[in-house]
Amino acid sequence: MIRTHRPAAGICALLAALAAGIAFPGQAVADETTQAAPKVELVLDVSGSMRTADIDGGTRMAAAKQAFNEVLDATPEGVQLGIRTLGADYRGNDRKEGCKDTAQLYPVGTLDRTEAKTAVATLSPTGWTPIGPALLKAADDLQGGDGTRRIVLISDGEDTCQPLDPCEVAREIAAKGVGLTIDTLGLVPDAKTRDQLSCIADATGGTYTSVQHKEELTDRVGQLVDRAADPVVTPVATEGTDQCSSAPTLKSGLYTDREEFGQQRWYKVDVNPGQELRASVSVAADRAVNADYGVLLRAVTVHGREIVRGEASGLGRTDVISTGLRYPKAESDDEDTTPETVCLQVTNSFSAAAGVKTSPGLPVELTVDVVDGPSKASDVASFGLGRGWWLLGALVLTGFLAGLVWGWVSRWRVAVWRTN
Repeated sequence: MIRTHRPAAGICALLAALAAGIAFPGQAVADETTQAAPKVELVLDVSGSMRTADIDGGTRMAAAKQAFNEVLDATPEGVQLGIRTLGADYRGNDRKEGCKDTAQLYPVGTLDRTEAKTAVATLSPTGWTPIGPALLKAADDLQGGDGTRRIVLISDGEDTCQPLDPCEVAREIAAKGVGLTIDTLGLVPDAKTRDQLSCIADATGGTYTSVQHKEELTDRVGQLVDRAADPVVTPVATEGTDQCSSAPTLKSGLYTDREEFGQQRWYKVDVNPGQELRASVSVAADRAVNADYGVLLRAVTVHGREIVRGEASGLGRTDVISTGLRYPKAESDDEDTTPETVCLQVTNSFSAAAGVKTSPGLPVELTVDVVDGPSKASDVASFGLGRGWWLLGALVLTGFLAGLVWGWVSRWRVAVWRTN
């Protein structure tokens, strides 16, 4: 297991995490926010259990219809929205046929609110719960274009079409690097339903929400649809290698990759004199793993000399572990502007629990930012205070002098008192 021994690593991780939130330079290729229309597909469970009347005195289906009507009214103009159902048409007992029961109720595109509401009004709880097949079809519905893509799955029960595990389906979608997020909402869920829906969301970096009331459902679905319209930095899929010499060269931006258990991945970044490299990495445990694990991010020269590192360890209390680093390259005295190639190594010490699939690898998110460096490279070594050390020194000196003066005045007053 990788353990943290130096406090500087924690400081670097914090600074790198802060750097990830700063807008990337204009010359970057991976940071351009897309102008394409965002796409959202609402996937609604219409299985027989949606007849249950346990949400504010009404059925789960009634709560879902009300939420859809209000969300359709509030959908931003720029969002292309579609609706897909699962378990809405087949009424028989043939499991094979029931597991094919998913259909697009309203196609993804410019929203006609009246038409979409009319389609939702016709729904009646009917059949099975083929979540896995519905997610596969929904991913196909959102193909094309460069905008953000989001699936919002609303269900009140587990998938009934095993062995097609919907959690594995979500992992396969994420492994394709298509930048598609799946958010899940559980209507009055039991423990098994909650675990399955949480797993689906975690696999793609989405969120899971448990819903007990109509207002909660309406508010949460509305938030997720609105979120799709927000400008975002689109992650770029990349593929690290097992050695630096063949690694891809990255510019400032946000990147995604997959890393097998215990594997190391290499990437390269060019840093000019006077610039500073800021990098952070997050590795997500999207399946059951053993408790002790860690992640290591190293900046290394092409000759193998370590420059700086960031590392972190965990004990199973979080699904994501992150670390970061900073490397300022000093200005050259001889006006040499040749960039230095810095190799970034990402290593994890996750281990799979018994019976857990190791492929595809764990999701990796790597942030790279190359910015103008501090006026002096030594500033970074000053615990991040930079020129603030001058202010700190002045405060210390002022305090010292004030202490001397106060001590002299106190002694003088005591001497006068004794004399009197």
